[in-house]
This record gives sequence, C-alpha cells and structure tokens, in this order.
Amino acid sequence: MVNEAEYKQAVEAGQEYAKATPGVVAAGYDATTHRITVELTNGARFEFPARKIQGLQDATDAQLAQVGRMGRYALCWDALNVDILVPELMAGIFGTRAFMAYQAGKVTSPAKAASSRRNGAKGGRPKKVA
Repeated sequence: MVNEAEYKQAVEAGQEYAKATPGVVAAGYDATTHRITVELTNGARFEFPARKIQGLQDATDAQLAQVGRMGRYALCWDALNVDILVPELMAGIFGTRAFMAYQAGKVTSPAKAASSRRNGAKGGRPKKVA
C-alpha cells in the first residue's frame, strides 16, 4: 500500500516529467502526402507516413483523418482500435517487435536481390537441420 508521502512524491515526479517531456498538442492527417502530422507542446512538429503504422496499413483516408489524442503522449484511431505512443514514433518504432521485424524483412535492395540470385543458383535456401 502507498502512503501519503510516497503518493505526493510520485505526483511531483510525474509533474517534473511532464515539464521536461513534450506532449501532443494536436495531430492531423494530410491526404495529399499520406502523412500524420503531430504538434508538440514545445513547438516542435514532426510527421510520419501513416500507412507504416501497425494497424493503419489498409485504412482509408477518411479513417486516418480520425486521429485523436489519448492522454499526453499517445495518438489513437478509435474506429480502427489503434493506439501508438508518440515517443516510440519519434524513435522510429511503428508497431510491435514482430511487426517491425516483418516490415524489415520486406525491404528490397540490389544487394538483397543479388544475394537471392546467388542462393538460387546454389540450389536455394539450405534445409534446416533438426
């Protein structure tokens, strides 16, 4: 159980964190660029590609435009049941670890294509040994 002093200390720590950490003032969707724009309490603004976010890949422009704030540090799309933390977005994290790994595996490059051709010439991917 938390006593009065611990509670007061936790509230003060939360207030200090809020002062030091920018929160979301507003967010919106730009259908021409297909990006979400986020404005922060410190005056900064950033944007990211909306359909790179887990759960938003197949959303319509109308659905993406329904972006809202959830508390001080999160964006939400209630109709799509999608919530994402702004600090994670700023760090380039657009979903769960599994989602991000899957997205990274989809990346193509000339080096990856050449490696795949070399592997195919050798008989393809080696079989897993049990």
